[in-house]
Amino acid sequence: MDSDGTQDVRGRHAPPAPRPATEAQAPPMPTRAPDTPPAGAPPAPPRSPVADWLDQPRPAAEPGIWRLGYRLPKPARTAERLTPVTVAGMLIPALVALLLWSFWQRGVIPYQNVPLRLLTPDDWWWGAFTTPRLQEHAQVPYPGAEARVVYNGVAMAALAYAVVRLGGWADVARHLVGGRPQPVRALITAVVALITLVLVLPSRLLDPLWALAVLIGGSYHVLASPLLSYTLYALVALLVLWPCARLGGWRPLAEAALAARARAKADPAPGPVAEHGRSSWPELREAGRHQAADVLTAEVREGRMNDVDCARVDHRWTRDRARAQAASFADTVLREGAAAWTHPSGARDLPTRSAPHDLLAGQVRIGRWVAGERTPSSYGGAGAALGADTLGTSLLAVGPPGSGKTRNLVRPVVESLGLQALTGRCAVVAVCAAGTPLGPDSAYDVVVRLGDPASVHDLDPYAESDDADEAAAFLAEGLAGDLDAVGGRRAATALAQLLGPYRAAHGRFPTLPVLRELLDGVPTALEALRAALSGDEHAAMRRELEARVRQLGAAGDPGPVLADRLALLDRPAFADFFGAAGGGGRPFSLRAVVHHPLRVRIDLPERGHEEASRLITRMVLAQFDAVSRDAGRDHFLCLALDDATGVVTGESVRRIQRLRSRNAGVVLALRTVGDVPEALHGPLYGAVGCRMAFSGVTTWDGGRFADAWGSQWVQTRDVAHHTVFANQPMTRALHALRKLVTGKAVTTEAVTVREVERERWSASELAHSVPPGHAVLSLTSVQGEHAPPLLVDLRA
Repeated sequence: MDSDGTQDVRGRHAPPAPRPATEAQAPPMPTRAPDTPPAGAPPAPPRSPVADWLDQPRPAAEPGIWRLGYRLPKPARTAERLTPVTVAGMLIPALVALLLWSFWQRGVIPYQNVPLRLLTPDDWWWGAFTTPRLQEHAQVPYPGAEARVVYNGVAMAALAYAVVRLGGWADVARHLVGGRPQPVRALITAVVALITLVLVLPSRLLDPLWALAVLIGGSYHVLASPLLSYTLYALVALLVLWPCARLGGWRPLAEAALAARARAKADPAPGPVAEHGRSSWPELREAGRHQAADVLTAEVREGRMNDVDCARVDHRWTRDRARAQAASFADTVLREGAAAWTHPSGARDLPTRSAPHDLLAGQVRIGRWVAGERTPSSYGGAGAALGADTLGTSLLAVGPPGSGKTRNLVRPVVESLGLQALTGRCAVVAVCAAGTPLGPDSAYDVVVRLGDPASVHDLDPYAESDDADEAAAFLAEGLAGDLDAVGGRRAATALAQLLGPYRAAHGRFPTLPVLRELLDGVPTALEALRAALSGDEHAAMRRELEARVRQLGAAGDPGPVLADRLALLDRPAFADFFGAAGGGGRPFSLRAVVHHPLRVRIDLPERGHEEASRLITRMVLAQFDAVSRDAGRDHFLCLALDDATGVVTGESVRRIQRLRSRNAGVVLALRTVGDVPEALHGPLYGAVGCRMAFSGVTTWDGGRFADAWGSQWVQTRDVAHHTVFANQPMTRALHALRKLVTGKAVTTEAVTVREVERERWSASELAHSVPPGHAVLSLTSVQGEHAPPLLVDLRA
């Protein structure tokens, strides 16, 4: 049964792709009856799936995280429990303080009353004793008794302070309460403050304050003053509430609530059309383009825009606003609505989709990051996604046949880039073997089937170049890039010595059969070219040709080798291709992707021409690098090679390194790293910013990834148990009794914590610990942000 793109290739349901309603397709019916509006109020417009998709949050996230609906992880609370040592440290000072207070109450502490006698007048006491003495005719008959109450209160406060400081009660309170979220933390501290005030205010704990007030006021009448009473109560309440407020974060909570209330008052009430969210096009309204915003809002609400249309209009608005062309943008929207700036092909969507896409963020979801010990909290359980920001650093994927490179990586990436091409943001070129499931032909603007007589398009081997040296570099890389015996520079020079004179004589480059004859040194071909260059204006080209003729038959002449390689393309299967005379296909030049956001697929011969396919792929990669240098382009270019076997050469590695600065990237899929010359393993892994190891790689391939990903410092904890040997007879008897009861010897625990350097992923782990349907992926964005190598579930 045909799929409408709402299911992925693994049978799991993906988010439905928002599609426009056509004349033959009515908008979807609502799943429930709409709420009845109040009497006299206009009915609320129904929400469309596109509007819900537009209003989904897309917070900024680290590279490789699926941003659609992503929620920033909450700070992880430490689940540490209070150790027995901590509990003992709390209780022991409290018990000691209680013991000291009992001694204080009984007056058995030496020199307990000396400070009291030193700080008070001698006539308050009887002789050398601390018995209060009656003061006749005084407002306070026994000031010594009041002084003793104050003195005892100061002693109690000092003991309480010592208990809190020595027992670490403040740290324990922060551990138990400080890590809780708001408003739970504020509520707990408020309850504690309320209970403390209820217990303290009516108790005799305030007697030292009243006694101090009597001594200062010189009379008991001060206790009848309401001002003094309320002041003391307020001071005590402040002393209780202040630490609770700091611990509970009352002030930040209140400030946040007041700020939210102020923002709510400042926001205008939404009108009948202007709704909160991206579906109401707030950026256009802020720029004063309310009519254009109303038109787009209505198009979205009525289901005439899909996600491709929204992304295309959003991209155009970003570009026109930067170029100060907002008025032209608004006029086009008012005139054409959702169909504004449609792709030159007229397509506004792909026939099918195999993966979830978010075109506003420019991402395609390929799986889910597996939560684990290696995975940071921000990645654990989040969707794994790729976009132009990471593909711009190029991606290398290695996995055996059947591991899912095409199904789980190449096709979703090509599909995403094809959708973005419809929005004008990029151009994509996919190179694969004939029959590779990279989507139907209708999903592409150009399909080149090399070797198929029914192919509509042909591939220009010179990429519309008018420079002989540039064209020679294309062919030299394709014909001899993998040959160490023939240097790329020598091969390019030999080709340029023929292409330049031929173009000067005929105004075009030769077809491949003619070029083969010239490389072979066929006399008739060389004489015909020499005759065409007989004019004086071609003197320089004649010298080029004569230099080539002198090299024929010499030792180290690259001509015969190039001719033999060119014979692979000069076969009956390719008789009508590569610009051959009488060919029926329309010539396609890779340079077209620079000027237009095209979707191109190049199908290589399925079987019987493996070497020719590799030659063509190397030539396409060389052309892609050359055309990416053209200026005046603001869209992303991407080349996806479903099978890069035999493509990686020393020159191609240097080309891949240069793509990052040109807003371009390449995706390379390999069955094994052994398909690359061993001397290029290190340069290849260093040239790409994204690396992906699929399940089933060998230890040799895993070793290359391990070297590229490097090592990291990790903390290890070693625990050793040592038997305790006692020297005292009583201790030995207790240890023997304990061993008899528990069956274990008395031991002490020694813990050693150290930092060691370990590989992020070892070769053995990559070869044997990656489950089927999974891969290990590391990413680097063009801005320089990194995502460490993490395990991805490609089936989720």
